[in-house]
Amino acid sequence: MKNLLLSLVACSLLTVPAFAGVNHPQQSPSAPATQPADKTPPSYDMKPQSLLDLDGMHKQYVALATAIPQEKYSYRPAEGVRSIAEVFLHVSTANYNIPNLMGAGLPAGFDPKTFEKSTTDKAQIIDALNKSFDSAHNAIAAMTNADFNKPLPKLGPDANYGDVVYILVTHAHEHLGQSIAYARVNGIVPPWTAEAEAKKAQVKDKD
Repeated sequence: MKNLLLSLVACSLLTVPAFAGVNHPQQSPSAPATQPADKTPPSYDMKPQSLLDLDGMHKQYVALATAIPQEKYSYRPAEGVRSIAEVFLHVSTANYNIPNLMGAGLPAGFDPKTFEKSTTDKAQIIDALNKSFDSAHNAIAAMTNADFNKPLPKLGPDANYGDVVYILVTHAHEHLGQSIAYARVNGIVPPWTAEAEAKKAQVKDKD
């Protein structure tokens, strides 16, 4: 069901999506209500891990967007497919729209229906990425760890805020891979890869 959610979100994030449902495994009536006395119930601290993942992608998106020349921002692999500029702005749109499912506010004047085609200017797009990732970070940072289990019936009968954060992070991962492929096709090595290769070359030279 998680994969179904991601497919639905990836298809259209220009408006706040409405999902048929998110189903979590339910404890069977015969299952014990408590853990055995010799075992400690697991504790999942999702908030810091989600922020670590999101912030890491923030840096990679901005580094990649910075490495891509302005003239390549209109590149698209085929007609009807998002351009480099549109992918970056699509991600920025989702960074606002997905947390909005939990009540996070949208920027003044923000139109999710037109935002991803609003500009091809590199500087403006990098600014949009920074602002949208900062906004998504703040939405998660404002949550308590308990909020991840807070019910969200409009997303599905068994859905919760944790599902929203899951969709947010995995959506960004999906389009980061797409953006890397676009860059590679245009002869651009992702900066973090170039840095790693340079370090390997230095070690090899010393040997």
